[in-house]
Amino acid sequence: MLKNIRDHRYFIWAILAIPSIPMVGALLSGQPGPNGMPVTEMLLHPTGEFSARFLIISMIMTPMRMLFPGSGFWRWMMKRRRYFGMAAFFYALFHTILYIVDMGSLQAMLGEFLALGIWTGWLAMLIFIPLAVTSTDNAVRKMGTSWKTLQRTVYIAAVATLLHWIFVHNDFGPALVHFVPLAGLEIYRIIHNNRKRAQRVQEA
Repeated sequence: MLKNIRDHRYFIWAILAIPSIPMVGALLSGQPGPNGMPVTEMLLHPTGEFSARFLIISMIMTPMRMLFPGSGFWRWMMKRRRYFGMAAFFYALFHTILYIVDMGSLQAMLGEFLALGIWTGWLAMLIFIPLAVTSTDNAVRKMGTSWKTLQRTVYIAAVATLLHWIFVHNDFGPALVHFVPLAGLEIYRIIHNNRKRAQRVQEA
């Protein structure tokens, strides 16, 4: 019974939605943030941060599965990776909508678009959209091998998200705390795959 609940998609979606509950509550209350900060501005950072966190979680699953091949937890996580990727997209969408509302006009957005911390955020969002649209089983079947090629653009989105985080807040620390472990695990994944490829060549 408990296993069925744990594996049910609605339960997983509910868990992933938990961080958004106080955000939506604050938005609906209409109360300003600290020092009279507009609630839309106050929520920009947490929505973007959770988008980045779910993106990172979805990306570390493969190298963690390689590191711990006997782990039931990472096997379970791998089967549900798509949910975390979609959560990253929805929090990024929430973040983008808040940004548009907070800026108030197209002119204001265009005025800062060329800033490194801004266009990198838009680039990440533009990459998230096709990744989210093609996340269904039907899309995977129709796209065949090209689906994997599209999925690799997530690495560009990750770099763009890192730059967006760093240069919007002009602070390397928090962003690097999140992304350095991801970089280390991706390096491990590349080394691991190269070793397996070399081993197959030697055995051939």
